[in-house]
Amino acid sequence: MSLNVLDHPLAQHLVALLRDVETEPGAFRIAADKLTSLLVWEATRDLPMVEGTVQTPLEITPAFRLAKPIAAIPILRAGLGMLESVTTLFPDVRVGYIGLERNHSTAIASSYYRKLPRVDDCVSLCLDPMLATGGSASQAISLLKEVGATQIKMVCVVAAPEGVARLTADHPDVPIFSAALDRGLNDHKYILPGLGDFGDRLYGTF
Repeated sequence: MSLNVLDHPLAQHLVALLRDVETEPGAFRIAADKLTSLLVWEATRDLPMVEGTVQTPLEITPAFRLAKPIAAIPILRAGLGMLESVTTLFPDVRVGYIGLERNHSTAIASSYYRKLPRVDDCVSLCLDPMLATGGSASQAISLLKEVGATQIKMVCVVAAPEGVARLTADHPDVPIFSAALDRGLNDHKYILPGLGDFGDRLYGTF
């Protein structure tokens, strides 16, 4: 399976803050933003580059630039908490949205919104903080592929083995970047130990 767990002391410190039930929404948002920056940094480590030149104040020198555009596709609504980190790192990023709502009884997601930029010529980052069953992520990636995306990376905060297995089976070409691989899912399909409902904790909608 193509799972990349971020092995960095700051990342683990931020995961601890996100897990802590005492962390208030404001501090939760800050920690999520910082952690997403680290995850996106890692996920974009192998972006293709093109070599050219640039004129410095003193001389012309070789310089490297990104060869492809970047697209960020958060899965609504929790994925919105990861978007600002991407737009800060990549100001020219293309942004799209996929709205999927999970039925808490069946754990199956239904689509209610989709607005996507051109993705056939770029690297697409699918953003969803919790990779639980993997159903929503798999569905979102399928939607991206339907409109021509060929290079997709999944970026999440916490992953469950069940979600990793589902995504690896459905989309073996999509690498997964996460800050933690947790134990598994409970009877309600929530990640254990997890960090609760990411969207609720992000926006204070308990």
